[in-house]
This record gives sequence, structure tokens and C-alpha cells, in this order.
Amino acid sequence: MADTAPVIFGLKGLSLSDDEAAFFHDARPWGIILFARNIESAAQLRALTDDLREKSGNQNLPILIDQEGGRVARVKPPLAPLYPPMGLYGEMYQTDKVRAVEAARLGAALLAEDLSSLGINVDCAPCLDLRLAGTSDVIGDRAFGEDVESCVALGRAVMDGLEMGGVMPVIKHLPGHGRARVDSHHELPRISEDAETLATSDFAIFKQLNDALIGMTGHLLYEAIDAQTVSTCSKNIIDGVIRRQIGFDGLLMSDDISMSALAGDMGERVVASLEAGCDMILHCNGDMNEMQAVAAAAPNQASIDAKPRFDRVADALATLSAQTPKGARKVWGELMGDIFPESQNAL
Repeated sequence: MADTAPVIFGLKGLSLSDDEAAFFHDARPWGIILFARNIESAAQLRALTDDLREKSGNQNLPILIDQEGGRVARVKPPLAPLYPPMGLYGEMYQTDKVRAVEAARLGAALLAEDLSSLGINVDCAPCLDLRLAGTSDVIGDRAFGEDVESCVALGRAVMDGLEMGGVMPVIKHLPGHGRARVDSHHELPRISEDAETLATSDFAIFKQLNDALIGMTGHLLYEAIDAQTVSTCSKNIIDGVIRRQIGFDGLLMSDDISMSALAGDMGERVVASLEAGCDMILHCNGDMNEMQAVAAAAPNQASIDAKPRFDRVADALATLSAQTPKGARKVWGELMGDIFPESQNAL
């Protein structure tokens, strides 16, 4: 970690441009995040991930993606099978808990195995937010369900499955995005529920899964806790809720710093997030001017407090390997066949 800055950047196209290569060489980002715009074929994607690692000089360079299943899948058929949204496992859980947990675990392991084969070693999943009526569908079926029990049980299953498949999970969106009535990509959600309600619901899920090595914030305003400052930039939320109340001691990355829920220019957003207690900044869109502003505002290495968290992640990434049991695809297909017919395409 000493040789990298606490930032994650995206890139514009299917290969690393000369300008991007020069910028990343100087900026030394901790990791790179990929999107559908960066993916065309298995050979192209593997060449891209290999190139990113070669140019970084780090064979364990964190290469991230949002691959949850359902509508949030950057790698799509025929490159990789279609996996269900997390909400489908939640529906299964209501009638057969054991089946749902095993299906979620094996499904995540297979998804991770697909990613690992393409050079991707970090997945921004699972989404541990609640799915609540009357809220924005930005979360919707990306969440397991409306109750703490199912979110915890299935969240643990997906975390374990991703690691089994050779990919590190990122829990999100700390401390809970499920109550948002607007999409934080476009505007700032305001959460009006009282602190006690949040503590026994949204926050409780993350508290029971607080041993994750990496977590991602959400950009929301929790009026009962800090009515003035968006959560990613709020010491009351990051220190008071995420670190102390939830007890999360993993590496904390911001959600995409370019989202419209945040105010100020890129540099101001970076400084505010890091000063509030985020360990690392995520910037996704690949815009060179914005990335340069982020790099200029970010420190050239992690804070002293954050360094042990970066080291734990680095150690874990260095030892990750796919351990998916033989026959897992067949078993998963049998578990999901009558509920998610597309599972047969993964066999």
C-alpha cells in the first residue's frame, strides 16, 4: 500500500489508452474499477486486466466490478452466465431458508469463479440494504429483503461464496441505503427515520456482518444523526455509526465520488470524504479531468490509521484462490431450476 494512493479509478474504453497509462503511472491508484463499457469479449477483458496489472507492477492489483446478478451485471451473457438478482434468494428464503442460503452461497461462488477467470478479484457485492415499500427502485431487488434476518443470512452466504470463488466481497452501502426515496446517482436522499429505528434495522444488518474486509459507503443524509452533512462526508456517520455503532473495522471506500448526491467540486468531495473517515475514494466515470482533480486532492498514500486495513486486504488478495466444490454448477442448477430457469445456462 505504501506505493499507492488511496483512490480507485475507472477507464473509458476497451483498452488502456496511452493517456490513461501515463496518468495511472503517475497517480498510482490502489485499484481500478471496470464497467460494461470496458468489456467486449473474454479475450479482450483478460488482456485488459493483464495489462493493468503489468503496468502497475502489482500482480494482485485490485480490479473491481459491480457484479451482483440481475440488472447489475457488467459482465453479461455470452461472456458469463446470467445470475439472479439478490432479491430472488430473499424470496426463496421465505419458504425454504436452507435451500436459499445454499443457493446464494453457490451462486456467488460460481459468479466469482467467472470473474476470477477474467482477472477480476474484487466484487462490489453483496448489497446489504433493506428492500422497503415506497422507496426508490435504485435498490429494489438488489437487496435480499425487508427483514434483518434474511439480509444477514443471505449476505453471509454471498460473502462466503464470493471468497470461495476467488473474489473479495465489498459490503454496501454502509450504513444502509434501503430507505432512500430518490436515487443518489441523481440527488441526495434524505432519511427521516429516528436513530433507534435505524439501529435496529438498517444498521443491524451491517453490525452482524462487520467482519468484512472492505465496505462501501452510501451517499445519504440521515436527518436524525447528522442533518447537515451527507453520510460519506460526515464524521458523525463514519466514526459514530459505521466505526463505533456498527463496529466495522474494515477498509472503507466511498461510493462513486462523482454522483450527484454530493456537492462541491471533485477536490472538495475528496477532502471532505477523507477528513470524515473514509479510507479510500472511488471515482468511476473515467473522465480524465475529474480523475486529475481527484488525484490532486488525494494524499499519495493511506493515512496511518488506515494502513493496517489496507495491509489486511493486500494479504487476503495475495492468498485468494477459487475453491468452488466440484459439481457446484450442477447442484446450483438443481436448487434454482424451477425458480430461475436461466440457471440451466450456467451448467
